[in-house]
Amino acid sequence: KQWYQRRVRGANKIGVGVVRDGEVLSNPRRTYCAPPGHGFLPRHTAKHHREHVLALVGQAIKEAGIEVSEIDCVSYTKGPGMGAPLVSTAVVARSLAQLWRVPLIPVNHCIAHIEMGRQVTGADNPTVLYVSGGNTQVISYMNQRYMIFGETLDIAVGNCLDRFARVLQLSNEPCPGYNIEQLAKKGERFIELPYCVKGMDVSFSGLLSYIEGNAPKLIKSGKYTAADLCFSLQETVFAMLVEITERA
Repeated sequence: KQWYQRRVRGANKIGVGVVRDGEVLSNPRRTYCAPPGHGFLPRHTAKHHREHVLALVGQAIKEAGIEVSEIDCVSYTKGPGMGAPLVSTAVVARSLAQLWRVPLIPVNHCIAHIEMGRQVTGADNPTVLYVSGGNTQVISYMNQRYMIFGETLDIAVGNCLDRFARVLQLSNEPCPGYNIEQLAKKGERFIELPYCVKGMDVSFSGLLSYIEGNAPKLIKSGKYTAADLCFSLQETVFAMLVEITERA
């Protein structure tokens, strides 16, 4: 069987994939990148997705080497995510399902990430640390549903890293977290930052407020570099995530 899958992350990335019995035949993607120092706004992201989605559909089918008549269904990200990008691409998915006369299957964004990870790794019943720009959760499958054992009490770790990247005016290409990671490799001095773990939960807002407020004067003093700050932030948030995952 062929499964045509149109999924958007609910944020700044759009991708179209063709999947057959768990094998990914194609998966072209496009990413909307805001200027350095800025986040991506829903309306700009939705416009980007509308401009690229049809070309991605054609590219995915061509790369997969299939005919439209072989497609059994169309799936799309129903949520959670940013409303405008989700709506703009859901309309396309719905239109294609009607045009091709195949079922339309809504997909939960978070569960899709977990199931793709299981598919790629072959894991049977994993404990999952699910992190992104909008999510930070420790999840496992129990009683025929996914259960959340721990999560952020305020903002997601991805949002924390993204916002600090704006303070340093780092590029959003390919993504702020990647650029923080590359700069962190050059860091030599570790700065002790607020560390907030509460049982199975974590909190990043106080940590972010502290480093956002102190970064300019720390760099200006000459004692620390931007690389040192990236290194310290990355190691602190990763240690917090490792602790709650190990506890799970």
